Amino acid sequence: MDMVINRIGIIGAGQMGSGIAQVCATAGLDVLLNDRDPARLENGLGTVAAGLGRLVSKGSLTEDESEAIRARIVPARDFAALGPSDLVIEAATENEATKREIFSALCASLRPETLIATNTSSISITRLAAATDRPEKFIGIHFMNPVPVMQLVELIRGIATEDATYEAAKVFIAKLGKTSTMSEDFPAFIVNRILLPMINEAIYTLYEGVGSVESIDTAMRLGANHPMGPLQLADFIGLDTCLSVMQVLYEGLADSKYRPCPLLVKYVEAGWLGRKAKRGFYDYRGPTPIATR
Repeated sequence: MDMVINRIGIIGAGQMGSGIAQVCATAGLDVLLNDRDPARLENGLGTVAAGLGRLVSKGSLTEDESEAIRARIVPARDFAALGPSDLVIEAATENEATKREIFSALCASLRPETLIATNTSSISITRLAAATDRPEKFIGIHFMNPVPVMQLVELIRGIATEDATYEAAKVFIAKLGKTSTMSEDFPAFIVNRILLPMINEAIYTLYEGVGSVESIDTAMRLGANHPMGPLQLADFIGLDTCLSVMQVLYEGLADSKYRPCPLLVKYVEAGWLGRKAKRGFYDYRGPTPIATR
């Protein structure tokens, strides 16, 4: 029997989790949104409300439609509240130990037929699946940021992922109005395997004094027709996430070309993580971002 996905559980109410919640609820699915931090859960619900408000102001949604979408997202204060889910998507921090801990604790609360997915941008799906009691029902569903805007979703099968799980995930992504692409379970998959080394090289270009922040970003915006420069994009992604992905590539592929730039490491150690920390390659504490180097 085909798996019908109508109710989605989401673990993590940060930027990615709240974005996934919004697109699922917009597609008519019921959403149970969980975060271990009650304040972050409330902030996540606020982020959804703000995003829908912008769509109402643009005329893309009516007030009634916005209210109906918000009503489909219900806070889930613990893993037990995720029990009725047909699919649970983990969107916690990009840390393998944290994710494995979540999956180990989660499974006891779920029905045997419930599917589990991770929104990881780089970590082995096969290894994460091994932390669950259902590796055959486990899959990588990697949404792009910002989730409500970006069209692509990467689907990544672990070694044990069953065909039925993959097909159910494909149908789910199509229901969201997005396009899925299939990636093999190699470090960082497709998008970040290509994108993050480019960002890392841009940081090396800054580190070696080849160009300033503004000149590097301007060169790639106007010379390669990128919508935003690589350093601006790194700040948007989060420099800690960029470093995590580069470390996964470096350790997983054992190739020196993936070595994280020392300047990236320094910024993360300093807590200069980009937009979310108000400081990265740009300073976001004023009315407009200012390049820091």
